[in-house]
Amino acid sequence: MRGRVERYLIENFVEFGGLLFGVIDPLDYRSLDDAVETARRVYEGGADVILVGGSVGVQGEPLDYVVREIKKDVDVPIVLFPGNIGTITKYADALYFMSLLNSRNPYWITRAQMLSAFLIKSLKLEVLPVGYIVVEPGGTVGHVGEAELIPRDRPKIASAYALAGQFMGFRFIVTDAGSNPKEGHIPLEMVREVAKTIEVPYIVAGGIRKPEEAEKIIECGADAVQIGTAFEMDNAVDRIEKFVRAVREGGRRKKRKITYE
Repeated sequence: MRGRVERYLIENFVEFGGLLFGVIDPLDYRSLDDAVETARRVYEGGADVILVGGSVGVQGEPLDYVVREIKKDVDVPIVLFPGNIGTITKYADALYFMSLLNSRNPYWITRAQMLSAFLIKSLKLEVLPVGYIVVEPGGTVGHVGEAELIPRDRPKIASAYALAGQFMGFRFIVTDAGSNPKEGHIPLEMVREVAKTIEVPYIVAGGIRKPEEAEKIIECGADAVQIGTAFEMDNAVDRIEKFVRAVREGGRRKKRKITYE
């Protein structure tokens, strides 16, 4: 059964073709209040979802504080993007219940999920089942998650993992190149290959720095882009609005469409 946040996402995928998710990693900011202020600006700029999380150390009272404060001024869903079993707070609307499909360590595929399952149920958090795939260079998440990184020139491998994730029942697929990779976002050929292979919503993360890059990724078949570092460096509302307009334009032109059942 789909929860409220998942229904919101699907309905907006259908309506707009492309969505923008703003990622807030509280530990990347000088203060927690700076992180909250960036989230507010990302929301004012038109982002469809605020993701909160990070690969290392985002948990406990700092996480509670950031999510509580963001919720005071934000009407879009706040979704946790967990780096481990501690990245959970009852104040969020939902969380990515992720399995790192190409990890070498079963902890990141099923064990962390097992350890957190009862807590998530007790907090009544909505779960979004996510098959998570890390692509070269992978950054911190690739290192911490012990990923067998997908080579950037092997789009078929990424699409095979994505299809396996769909067959296993994940209702979202995320490919991630890691935080702010010098190589940039994953190649457009890989986006096209994954998008044409799967039928569930597809989200692209990592290394998206310019509105035109976001637009092209959506046009190539992705349903959403996740952007974090670019908004840390420049969180001006008008710049975020440019990203949103670009994503909507890409969604208008793309051929792959998600259906709502």
